[in-house]
Amino acid sequence: MGIWDKLKGELIDIIEWLDSTNDTLVWRFERYNNEIKNGAKLIVREGQMAVFENEGQIADVFLPGTFELTTKNLPILATLKGWKYGFESPFKAEVYFVSTRQFTDQKWGTMNPIMLRDAEFGPVRLRAFGTYVFRAKDPAALIRNIVGTDAHFTTDEVTNQLRNMIVSRFADVVGESKIPVLDLAANYDELGKFLTQRIAPDLEGFGLELSRLLVENISLPPAVEEALDKRSSMGVIGNLAAYTQYQAAEALTEAAKNPGGMAAGGMGMGMGFGMAQQMAQAMAPPAGTAPPPIPGGAAQFYLAIDGQQAGPFDAAGLRQQAQTGKLTRDTLVWKQGMADWNRAADVSDLAAIFASVPPPIPPR
Repeated sequence: MGIWDKLKGELIDIIEWLDSTNDTLVWRFERYNNEIKNGAKLIVREGQMAVFENEGQIADVFLPGTFELTTKNLPILATLKGWKYGFESPFKAEVYFVSTRQFTDQKWGTMNPIMLRDAEFGPVRLRAFGTYVFRAKDPAALIRNIVGTDAHFTTDEVTNQLRNMIVSRFADVVGESKIPVLDLAANYDELGKFLTQRIAPDLEGFGLELSRLLVENISLPPAVEEALDKRSSMGVIGNLAAYTQYQAAEALTEAAKNPGGMAAGGMGMGMGFGMAQQMAQAMAPPAGTAPPPIPGGAAQFYLAIDGQQAGPFDAAGLRQQAQTGKLTRDTLVWKQGMADWNRAADVSDLAAIFASVPPPIPPR
């Protein structure tokens, strides 16, 4: 350093820090040989604190305000220097300015998925990210435990460590809470507050304070999210048969709008009708699951059994009588609207009943 720089350093008697950055946490005031004049003015602005250090030992800490540096204002430094009756100007000391403002919009997130066991989905992998706000709370502890002799300490030098601490505590909190994955979104605010309380003691050892932590998103792997989307789509559709019919109608409409000419349009319509027919067959109940209804089955029939009138019987009752042998093709039957009693074999409404009853076993 030249003579002019040396003289300029001795003439300067104002110690202050005008921060033009957004990420500086600690800044050391540079002086020639760290010499400070007796009676120099120290200006500490709002959002700052000043720490005096002598030979590697932290001495006095100043809050916001304007101070004249004398033995009265530097009691600890005066004790360390052994100044009983004042001191000769200049004296040597290092001055660190610490920013105590809130550092907002700090990012955190999981670099790798967190393995958890969910009650509904079983083992799952979660990713999470969010933001947090922190500030310097104890400048002396911050310099002693983290900054050291760094002349320009920025937030980038500590945010990686803070992020790792947040992710570690987040995994513990989510695992212990046993909150179902589908209910995590309803508990973002509670998770953020609980994480803030869990991490606060760890940051106090660094001289920092975690003001607030926000959980912005917790997500599943893309394949699981795709499966959930399909499951949600099925729930939205509701009646799958009605939806399929609607899709078939839409296909027919699109086929009719085919601009490829009459032949192409006819082919498109044919394909649409074929698709509709296939869908209708797919939605139809399988054949053979139940017998067709008896024509006129709602009618009530009377039977002549052993010369006595019995009934009336509905379709189920008639079928039971036929199975027990009381109703045969020669049995006389009558229902409302018939002029006289007729043989059961001559009544077309009863043909389906005898078709399901095997004929009598012939004699040997």
